[in-house]
Amino acid sequence: MNGKKIWIDGRFYDWDEAKIHVLTHALHYGTGVFEGIRCYKTTKGYAVFRLKEHIRRLIESGKMYYMTFRQSDEELERVVLETIKINGFNEWYVRPIAYYGYGKMGVNPLPNKVSVSVALWKWDEYLKSNSGRVGARVMISSWLRIDNRCMPMRAKATANYANSALARVEAIKSGYDEAIMLNTQGKVVEGSAENIFIVRDKTVVTPPISAGALDGITRSTILTICKEHGIAFEIRDITRDEMYEADEAFLSGTAAQIKPIIEIDSRALADGTVGKTTKKLQEHYEKIVRGKAGVLSKNWLTYVQ
Repeated sequence: MNGKKIWIDGRFYDWDEAKIHVLTHALHYGTGVFEGIRCYKTTKGYAVFRLKEHIRRLIESGKMYYMTFRQSDEELERVVLETIKINGFNEWYVRPIAYYGYGKMGVNPLPNKVSVSVALWKWDEYLKSNSGRVGARVMISSWLRIDNRCMPMRAKATANYANSALARVEAIKSGYDEAIMLNTQGKVVEGSAENIFIVRDKTVVTPPISAGALDGITRSTILTICKEHGIAFEIRDITRDEMYEADEAFLSGTAAQIKPIIEIDSRALADGTVGKTTKKLQEHYEKIVRGKAGVLSKNWLTYVQ
């Protein structure tokens, strides 16, 4: 289900009327940055999860592409809340995007105005298995993850996701649900659009940002949950063969939330079911976003009044 209104540069437009020019710079050269944000129904009403962190990352991503925003962080936060309100209270997935618009063509984007849009829709399950399995079947992609010698990987940029799209399509056409990408050193980085974790001997392990992974907000939430609840964790490189030996594995992201992995390259993980640590993290995450986790919920939820 889509929303009814989309915000573009200070105005709301009907969904079907929210249009851009065919010569928009970002369409031709990938010069855009974006965020994925979720609005949840909580015990105290509807609330946006980690809104400030998402908007801060949007602004920081834009800086890497020399974008000058006409809106402050606070103004963009208000726009997200207003977009939710005008579309009706619901559990929305919210997509802010900033991009170099129509103007002068050519690789150099700087002569063009930066536009900002906010749209939303219902996105109940991002990684849905065709067979209805609880966990995902994944494969190691033949496409390597681009690294920060090629692109600023800390930016959540539209250009980076061409790399992701190739890996995801390869996985789907090969009969899997998702791809796992390696970096140029052969280390595990992330999924096509999610951070990745493994569990080995009751220790949660995720690759460092320096490996090329996005500095995921859901990733940092999971690491905070581990700290708060005494779950052992490490941030270090993961090898491909170590994935096969893992007791558990899962993907994380705003769209995917926490998605268990039950099979990698046709190899079942452990007994092929969702592990205890993954379930525990899912339960804690659900409590936080539903407003049932005390201080963490209070600090991370922005209520839509």
